[in-house]
Amino acid sequence: MGENVQRDDHDSHPGVGYELSDLKPKNIALFAAALAVTIALVLLVSHWLFEFAAVQQAEKQQPASPLASTREPTPEPRLQVHAPKELQEMRRAEDALLKNYGWIDQKTGIVRIPVDRAIELLAKRGLPARAEDKMQELKSERQKTNGSNR
Repeated sequence: MGENVQRDDHDSHPGVGYELSDLKPKNIALFAAALAVTIALVLLVSHWLFEFAAVQQAEKQQPASPLASTREPTPEPRLQVHAPKELQEMRRAEDALLKNYGWIDQKTGIVRIPVDRAIELLAKRGLPARAEDKMQELKSERQKTNGSNR
């Protein structure tokens, strides 16, 4: 088997051949051992560099503030735990404001009236005139009086 044997097909296909000898197991084992040693050395050097960098970083880092360990409350808005119940309570409170009489400022005489009553009063009395409308009326009256004086 160790002999170098070639086929007769060589003449029919010039430039085509085959390996005349096999790989030696001793060379494969040496390569595998060298590769394993190289990988082990790279891992050790990488670990040493990591530890060295961690020590350097720890020396540069300032100690943590004592306030960093205290827990701050969750910022607003907080999640609702019982949303349907809270919605009913909110609507009851709104209805109480919208459907009942009450004082807004007792010193100045400002009161809160139910919405339905406010709509009735507005329908009877109408909207109050704006200051701009009054100014337009005054200007038109002046123009009429100035026009009749001429």
